Amino acid sequence: MSENNELKRGLSARQMRMIALGGTIGVGLFMGATSTIKWTGPSVIFAYLIAGLFIFLVMRAMGEMVYVHPTTGSFASFASDYIHPVAGYLTAWSNIFQWIVVGMSEVIAVGEYMNYWFPDLPQWIPGVIVVLLLLAANLTSVKAFGEFEFWFAMIKVVTIILMIIAGFGLIFFGLGNGGEAIGLSNLWEHGGFLPNGWIGFFFALSIVIGSYQGVELIGITAGETKDPHKNIKSAVNGVIWRILIFYIGAIFVIVTVYPWDELGSIGSPFVATFAKVGITFAAGFINFVVLTAAMSGCNSGIFSASRMTYTLANYGQLPKFFTRVMKNGVPFYAVLAIGTGILIGALLNVILPLFIEGAESVFVYVYSASILPGMVPWFMILISHLKFRKNHPEEVEGHPFKMPGGAFTNYLTMAFFIMVLIGMLFNKETVVSVVIGFIFLGFMTAFYFLKGYHKLDDKNQI
Repeated sequence: MSENNELKRGLSARQMRMIALGGTIGVGLFMGATSTIKWTGPSVIFAYLIAGLFIFLVMRAMGEMVYVHPTTGSFASFASDYIHPVAGYLTAWSNIFQWIVVGMSEVIAVGEYMNYWFPDLPQWIPGVIVVLLLLAANLTSVKAFGEFEFWFAMIKVVTIILMIIAGFGLIFFGLGNGGEAIGLSNLWEHGGFLPNGWIGFFFALSIVIGSYQGVELIGITAGETKDPHKNIKSAVNGVIWRILIFYIGAIFVIVTVYPWDELGSIGSPFVATFAKVGITFAAGFINFVVLTAAMSGCNSGIFSASRMTYTLANYGQLPKFFTRVMKNGVPFYAVLAIGTGILIGALLNVILPLFIEGAESVFVYVYSASILPGMVPWFMILISHLKFRKNHPEEVEGHPFKMPGGAFTNYLTMAFFIMVLIGMLFNKETVVSVVIGFIFLGFMTAFYFLKGYHKLDDKNQI
């Protein structure tokens, strides 16, 4: 173990960009695109565009602060410094809850994807193997985590690019369609561009927002990044445009190549698109891609949640042994605890339904409940940013990386997120997840005050 218990800066700009991409472009795009399209048809393109632009503003608000204070667990520390210590506590725990839940769901998904090749293999076996493999990578060094995530993300990015190229070949040149170009008519036929009206579009925003969760991972990597000023600026500016291109490009191809109301019957639109242009092994290839996407989500989860655990322990709000850092700069017990938590959750998902009827639905609600905690860091970043500007006018004045529009775009972004949450409360498919999310936040707030953390001095607050 290291004597000073400090994390090491081992992440390059290349790895930072891919970590943010890997945390955001996940299984949701490959397997969940159909569910967003069913709500609003072809206009889902604009749902991804609008949500992406507001996420970009969150990233710039965070980037403005992280540029000045590049620390591990940055946005939780900002929430504590600029809002209230309980805000930092809730941000850290929301991030831990979100990523453990995401990690659990990804590990369960790994077992399901492996059944494609090994139908008789018990689903828990590949899940255990994946968690052990990712734990080994995370414990080796932060550089090893970054390299794993770089290649996981690279596989997803290359797949989406190939899918967009194949789709454009179908749309404009008839590639795989006997030379007859499909054209753009599917965008307005079959009920129009907005077939379910503005209500459907409004409901789709909540699902689309969930697809972008994880992009704030850059704020957690800040404390372990080489040359943080240069790399944070490059990563924040570059990643969001790549995400918009990949999401909007892929969704545009899907709703243009196929009638939106027939997507539910063709299976994965990615598989169908590749198969249509003559790639006969498309199903196996996409299964491999979503397998790596699931591993990527779990990998990001272990990294992110372990760093927040380390941050909480540093301030005395978790046992001190979670601050113990190995000589390679990795918080050993924090990584081990998060990996174990993900593994136990995934195994319980397999075991409990054998003894308790209806246990599967409990886990479904828990997974979906990560949406609200996943949004907590965004709200905290935006509120902290307003206080940061007010408290440090001298640092803002000559800042080379300001948030566009300043306070106005900050309030506009918060208003958009509040509107999305209200929409989720009126949607029967998302209301339960929002309520569970509020219960979690209420419980953690009560726990904070009951444990007396509010009585600690400023040095012992996150």
